[in-house]
Amino acid sequence: MNHTQLSVEHLAKSYSVGGKEVQIIADLTFSVSAGEIVAIVGPSGIGKTTLLKCLTGLQSITSGSARIDGKPIDGPPEEMALVFQEYTRSLMPWLTVEKNVRLPLKHLRLPKNEADQRVREALLSVGLDQAHERYPWQLSGGMQQRVAIARALTYRPEVLVMDEPFASVDAQTRFELEDLCLKIRDEFGMTILLVTHDIDEAVYLSDRVVVLGHRPAIVTRSVDIELPSPRDQITTRARQEFAELRTEIFELIRDGAVTTPPQAAAFPAARAS
Repeated sequence: MNHTQLSVEHLAKSYSVGGKEVQIIADLTFSVSAGEIVAIVGPSGIGKTTLLKCLTGLQSITSGSARIDGKPIDGPPEEMALVFQEYTRSLMPWLTVEKNVRLPLKHLRLPKNEADQRVREALLSVGLDQAHERYPWQLSGGMQQRVAIARALTYRPEVLVMDEPFASVDAQTRFELEDLCLKIRDEFGMTILLVTHDIDEAVYLSDRVVVLGHRPAIVTRSVDIELPSPRDQITTRARQEFAELRTEIFELIRDGAVTTPPQAAAFPAARAS
């Protein structure tokens, strides 16, 4: 049985705004097992990206805890890599694809032959082995995001965290990158946690979808995605179970868009006339 790789317990996050504490995340508890793909979804502005920043050590946690392999996350964990939505900002336009992908290896001080092998394997995994001498500005948006993913793979993280990684590409490229994500998990045995606004994407990719709702945010539901593997963009999305899961998660997100959690509400919201 897979062990718990990432655990979040009663995590809360507040910011100081004008001398006043504003709570963004109230109380989040969930876990991610080794080799799982888990998607975080919820209404816009609910705090999904803030959560990822806490989990990757880019922001401090106000209370509660987050752990990777049982160790508290109090700074960027060495076992974790992050892929951003804005790939154009994360790539160095003056470096070739190969040199961009090699960047994370500098501080690892690997022997040159091992570093070269990691770069070759990563580029081959994302289908860019013939584009290693090109520059990011010579590539399409989808290919640039593949470079960003390859760079993360070169580092060989245990956990890959992705923040809206496919939001800036066209639909066809998005499907290709989703399938690449599944391939990476199977090929490298990697644990993947991603934030997405796309419910179909969350259902297609994930073993489990964690739904955030209300303000400040709580976990409203953790939905198991029991779709058969391997998954396919046509046959998987055509299944009745896919449609039912998509509807269930959409309703959870819609219901979670209200500010006050149901258990804390004194009266039901008045219906607009």
